[in-house]
Amino acid sequence: MLKRIALVAAVLATPLSTRAHCDTLDGPVVKTARTALETGKLAPVLAWVRADDEAEIRAAFQKAVAARKLGPEAKAVADSWFFETVVRVHRAGEGAPFTGLKPAGLALGPAVPAADKAVRTGDLGPVEKLLVEELREGLHHRFELVRARKASADDVAAGRAWVAAYVPFVHYVEGVYQSVKGAGAEHGEGGEHAGHAEPGQHVHGDIAAGEHHHQ
Repeated sequence: MLKRIALVAAVLATPLSTRAHCDTLDGPVVKTARTALETGKLAPVLAWVRADDEAEIRAAFQKAVAARKLGPEAKAVADSWFFETVVRVHRAGEGAPFTGLKPAGLALGPAVPAADKAVRTGDLGPVEKLLVEELREGLHHRFELVRARKASADDVAAGRAWVAAYVPFVHYVEGVYQSVKGAGAEHGEGGEHAGHAEPGQHVHGDIAAGEHHHQ
């Protein structure tokens, strides 16, 4: 069951630009950094960065704490700077770019909120249902496209139409298999959503490749 969930999560992960939430003001990294500034407890923040980056975060924390004592405006600037520093270092540790803090309340789609809720409640059922249904829909959709078209030895247009459906289907199945074999590298190794293409983008690319190959 856990293997199936990891498989679906790896396949359905979408590009970092649309799905990253660690760089938002209401994301877990900033929330942890905000709490650290209020409580003085830095350990939870250090958990978000690599050991090699710990010294940089400690130094930034000390500067931010000192600056916060200079007044409300200084406090706001210091807080924002510390948040940016922690998120930047966290993202760099994943091999992901940092383009600035994003506002709170961004639409993240159903997967991220569902995953966060599962962590809070301890109930993985809704996440499993969401991911399995999404995978099932994508798999069946691609399969039915192949079934609806017939390869032809005489009609080039019909042959190309079949290839345009066959190639994405096979690549989708292959991608699912390869993703579950390498699912351990998803978030902690090489980026928040590293190495995984959006299903829709994958299909379009396969169609073009299939037509070219057929010719």
